[in-house]
Formats: sequence, structure tokens, C-alpha cells
Amino acid sequence: MDLGTAASTLPTGNSGTGDSPRTTKAKKQKAVNKQSAAGKQGAKGKVEEPEVDEEAEAQSYREARLAAVNAVGREAAYPHKFPVTCRLNEYVEKYVKIEDGARLPDVVECVAGRVMRLAGSSNKLRFYDLVGDDVKIQVFADAQTYGEGEDFLEDQNRIRRGDILGVRGFPGRSKRGELSIFPLKIAVLSPCLYMLPKAHYGLKDQEIRYRRRYLDLMINPQVKKTFQLRSQVLQYLRKYFTDRAFVEVETPMMNQIPGGASARPFVTHHNDLDMTLYMRVAPELYLKQLIVGGMDRVFEIGKNFRNEGIDLTHNPEFTSIEFYQAYADYHDLMELTEHLISSMVKDLTGSYKIMYDPDNTGAENPGVETKKSEPVEIDFTPPWPRFSFVEEIEKCSGTKLPRPLDSAECVETMKAICKAEKLDWPHPPTATKLLDKLCGHFVEPRCMNPAFIKDHPQIMSPLAKWHRSSPDAAERCELFVMGRELANFYTELNDPQTQRRCFEEQAKDKAAGDDEAQFMDEGYCVALEHGLPPTGGWGLGVDRLVMFLTNNANIKEVILFPAMRPSVKDQPKRTGLGAGTALAGVAPAAPTGAAPF
Repeated sequence: MDLGTAASTLPTGNSGTGDSPRTTKAKKQKAVNKQSAAGKQGAKGKVEEPEVDEEAEAQSYREARLAAVNAVGREAAYPHKFPVTCRLNEYVEKYVKIEDGARLPDVVECVAGRVMRLAGSSNKLRFYDLVGDDVKIQVFADAQTYGEGEDFLEDQNRIRRGDILGVRGFPGRSKRGELSIFPLKIAVLSPCLYMLPKAHYGLKDQEIRYRRRYLDLMINPQVKKTFQLRSQVLQYLRKYFTDRAFVEVETPMMNQIPGGASARPFVTHHNDLDMTLYMRVAPELYLKQLIVGGMDRVFEIGKNFRNEGIDLTHNPEFTSIEFYQAYADYHDLMELTEHLISSMVKDLTGSYKIMYDPDNTGAENPGVETKKSEPVEIDFTPPWPRFSFVEEIEKCSGTKLPRPLDSAECVETMKAICKAEKLDWPHPPTATKLLDKLCGHFVEPRCMNPAFIKDHPQIMSPLAKWHRSSPDAAERCELFVMGRELANFYTELNDPQTQRRCFEEQAKDKAAGDDEAQFMDEGYCVALEHGLPPTGGWGLGVDRLVMFLTNNANIKEVILFPAMRPSVKDQPKRTGLGAGTALAGVAPAAPTGAAPF
């Protein structure tokens, strides 16, 4: 495509192939700055470095590239089609056996990718690293082999780091052994208008990485690997359950009643129906209605929304998988959980044991000393230990909890334990919140390797069935790894009268100020009156599982676009600064006029 003859006189950035008028001007200005700095010596002879406004220079770079785009028109700058004959990973696989120094001039391929490195030794020879499909090949641009009738220098001078290139040429390998394509024609398919952070420095600023994930993926290869493994986890889960005759279903994400979990919901409004709706906190109640309807094995992978705090393990929008199996109980689900998770870890990583760094949060604090713990080995080899919820609290605290567990006497006893352990009371200090607090203090920290905490108090488990042999308990179990909940499951409560009473108890907690207590759902109780068979139900947090498998201690590292507070300074201006500028490692430049691309 013809981008205009004016562009052909301008050299490629970082090419080292000659100076344009604007480059010469920049060098002269640099010399002036150096002389000026030499005159600014202090008493001890120290030279004050001239200040460089990288933000202004980056803005100037963008404006120059925009001017070049506008000069040639959008059709030339952004072509509709490039006939790719071979993806880059296919190219590498296809021509990996080419010997050093060999070329195949009779074979023509068309490849495309992003330029991540530019180099050149003269106006007759240029080199580019073309990246895509998780591989890199070299573009060995030689004027002697370039297409007949094509302007070699003009085409090369359009290219900048970050541009999307289409290359038509023949395969070969350089004398140094680099797999290459020798272009007959190069076309810029989409120019990058910003200077990218240098590969040497990378992109480490967390705020920018999370807000502009495309830049993070572009610069940091490990980030892409994280999300590729996340995809493998989802594929594994789907195959595991479909292979066992489960049916994948979809249930509503906007509900009139936010049921299925104890959590604060997000509230929205349906204008046409003039009604308040809640973003779902869990799909549980809908999935169990499908069991009532005769779909004996169902599962759903999807988003849940909880209007709660954001920290290293919590994001208000998160991914879970839930399944429900008729004629199973929580003992069956413990066995299934052990098999599913241990098999997944072994199949995806090659071992039951993985290394995990609890300090690997992705944070970069230059100049700030932070205490680092040693990476730990997590062993997923089954079988896993099982701890009884109340028994472990009593054993660790040395105090017998009065029964019933929601009595005033028990509440005061638990407050006394909290005081003795120097723990703040939860608000409001209900029996359920105090029990959860004590379990988090005494029991959960013991679950470094995978372990089950089972037989939760019934008052904490309004949807779980009462325990067959332990009064006040429910047949509920949670899987913990590194002290964090990973899965929650139980024998489902299928007695509609008991279910109503449990909902009523939750209503009392809500009236006492617990905004995470569950709502009364009469429609679900009516469904139970039609007969829910003995059923086991199970839910797992996909994000947290991926955190362990990718050695990330921050949930934002495994969510492509995590929840972030708005940042005014991060918003790109139409004619100003954008992503990838004014960052550590960005090569400053001060172009004037229309830069080629």
C-alpha cells in the first residue's frame, strides 16, 4: 500500500541506519542540553542532569504517527485483508528443520504478527522480531531479495515497534541459526500509535497492567501463559463432568431473590417491568429446581456477583462451577473432589505437588523493603485430611461450646474466646459470624495442604441437610488449601418445612443487621414440595484454583479484567497520552512532523 513518498525519507526508530532532519535536530538539542548541564555544577562538582519530559515526548510521538495515518487515509493505513497462509506457530513447526544459512526461495508464505524488536545495519538490511501464537520468528529484510518493483527503504521506514505486520516472503534460516522469513513484500496492517515499554524493563506497574490488560499481554509473556492455563482448567472441568453424564446448563444472572449463598448482592432495576432485581450470588436454587424436574446431573460454569470487599482473594465478579447430583451425599462429593482436583493438578502440571509463593502478588514497590516468605510445596496427593468444624474449635480453644450453638450462652462463650485470643468481634456478633470467626482463627490455618473442614453447624448452613448423627450439625464440607476456601458442598436439604424454618432463621439474622444473610425464597420451597430426591450439591471457585496452579497470590492476576477503582489520570486523551507511554522502560523520542508507519 502506498503511504506517501514523504514517509520514505524518514528512518525506522531504533534502526541506526542514518539521520533524518528531525533526528539531526534532536541530536543537536541533546548536545545543547549536555553543554547546559555541564555548566550547572554544584560545589562538589556534580552535574545536574537535564529533565526529560517523557510524557510530552510520548505525546509528540503519538501525534506524529496520527498525522501520518491521516495523511495517507484510513484505507491505506488499515487494510481490510491480508492473505495469511501460515500462522507463526505453524511456520515454526513447518520449517524447524531448515539448516543454518539455508533458504527456500521457491516457497512463498504469508505470515502476520506484531513487531517487538527492530534492528538494522544499513539501508539495505533490516531485522524485525515478529511475534504471535506464542512464538517468534525473524524477518530478515534484505534489499537484494526484496520484491521486484517494490521500494525497499520506503516500506521499511514505515515500520515501528508494536506495529502489526503482514509479510510475504520465503522461509530460511540465518547463518546464526535464527528461523526467518525473507520478505518479498512487507505491509503495515495496523500501526501502533504508542511507544511500547522496552522488553528489558517490561511492564511492572500493577495499575496499568490491570487496567490495560492488552498491553500486559503484549509485553509480559508469562501473563498470557496464566490465562492459557485458566482456559485449560475450564476445559478440564467441562470434560470431567460431561464424561460422567452431567448436562451443562445456564440459569439467570438477574434474580428477584438473591439466593443460594450468604452474601451481599448487587442491586439493579428493570425499567420495563419497573422492578428491583439482584445480580446472582450463586446459581444453586435454580440448579436444584432442575433436579426436581428430573435432570439428575447438572452443572454450570458462570459468573457470580457479590457486593463485598476486594482483596487478594476476593473480586466482586468471579467465576464458579456448581454441580448437583441426584442420589449422592456429601461423602460421595468428598471422594469426587479429591479425585477431580488431584487428577487435574497431575494432568496439567505433571505432578501432584506444586510450588506456591504466598508473596507472589504481582506487586512492584521499588525501593521498599518487603518481607518475603519462602515458596512452599502444596501436595495434592490423595487422600486428604478431614477436620470436624466444632470439634476442632473446641479442641484448639480448650473450651466446650454450649448447645444449642445459637443460644445466648454460646454466643457469650464465643465472645469470651475471641477476647482471650485477642480477636475483634465480627459485626453483628451473631452466632453464625462468631463461629465463622473462630473457625478462621483455629481451623483454617491448619489446612495448608488440601484438607476438608466438615460437619458445619446447621445455623451456618441453611441449605444443607441436617447431620445424621450429630445434633446442631449439617452434612456440609469445605475444601481448604493454604488456609483458603476452594470448594463448598453438602448433602442438600430437601425437606420443605425444615427449609422454611432455616430461611426464617436467616431472616432474623438479617433483621439483626447481617446484610449477608439469605432471603426467604417461597418459590424454591414450593419446588421442594414437589419432591427433591436425595442430592449432593457442590461449588468451586475457579479463580482461586487457577491462582494455585499458576503460582499467583493475587486474584487480579488470574482475571483478565479485574474490578478497579476509576482512575482519571489513566484515561487516554484523544490528542494526548495513551497506554504504554510515560512508563518505566519507554524509549523517549521527540519526533516532529508526520512519522512513517
